[in-house]
Amino acid sequence: MAEYSDTTIVEMFRVGESKDFAFTLLVQKYQERLYWHVRRMVTDHDDADDVLQNTFLKVWGGLGGFREDAQLYTWLYRIATNEALTFLKKKRANVFIPLGNVEYQLGNTLASDPYFNGDEIQAKLQKAILKLPEKQRLVFNMKYYDNMKYDEMSEVLKTSVGALKASFHHAVKKIEKFMLAD
Repeated sequence: MAEYSDTTIVEMFRVGESKDFAFTLLVQKYQERLYWHVRRMVTDHDDADDVLQNTFLKVWGGLGGFREDAQLYTWLYRIATNEALTFLKKKRANVFIPLGNVEYQLGNTLASDPYFNGDEIQAKLQKAILKLPEKQRLVFNMKYYDNMKYDEMSEVLKTSVGALKASFHHAVKKIEKFMLAD
């Protein structure tokens, strides 16, 4: 299948008769990257699928009005991030779990997840990441796993580059401390 540029996909989506095809191209192009971003936030495969489905529903509803003042991937990433954060907040509220226990529950979910195929060190890293405050966890995942530049993260998270660098630095220090413990 030919590779279509983001601009071409958006233009095709705006033309009524090729809307479904353009959306299919968009999903095929970004589904896996967005899935892993969401999965690292919510840890559970089924939850990640649900969040990703909600993300693409929002994308379908908003793509016609996409202003192209940001890159398409940045816009998609922002939607996926917001959907994942909303999901986690609802999960906390619905289960009445104290905030400190959410990470413990997510860690247990990771340990029992049949889709997790990491070794012991990867599992320990994931547990360390889950212990981070939500913003530091998000910034760490975006920088470490998605290799995003700070200016791209700034667009997605609507915060300054300096604040992002500080969050990443603090996250790395906390992860190092956790990894060296025991």
